[in-house]
Amino acid sequence: MAFPLVGSVVSFTMGFKFSSFSHRGPDTVTEELVDVLLDARPYEFKALFGIVHAGLRARNAVSGGEEMLRLRAYEKLQDLVRQGRVKKAGKEYKGVPKALRAFSEDLKALRKRGGYRPPKGKATLRKQALPRKAPAS
Repeated sequence: MAFPLVGSVVSFTMGFKFSSFSHRGPDTVTEELVDVLLDARPYEFKALFGIVHAGLRARNAVSGGEEMLRLRAYEKLQDLVRQGRVKKAGKEYKGVPKALRAFSEDLKALRKRGGYRPPKGKATLRKQALPRKAPAS
């Protein structure tokens, strides 16, 4: 059975899951979000971002524009929701205390160790990027 493609639109989704920074260690935005959400109160994103932004400014950890920081914070918050560490009810976000406490301890331990280090035996992208050139004769 043939499917005519003339004049029709074919769309499909690929089964890939993309995560833009999957191998990076925790950053200050995630740490600040976790610290704020450890409180038992639910927050709307606007109020939550205001507290996180003030905390980052106090730590002198704000770089780039506020809108970019807002987008990064929203992405990190959605990651926490997908991981089950934060519950979303309507427009309000509330931390799951047990999961966030454990995650907070992991973040502190990772920060103390010096951040993310790739596993041994894995070649880095820089080493694989370009083959060596033959010497000119």
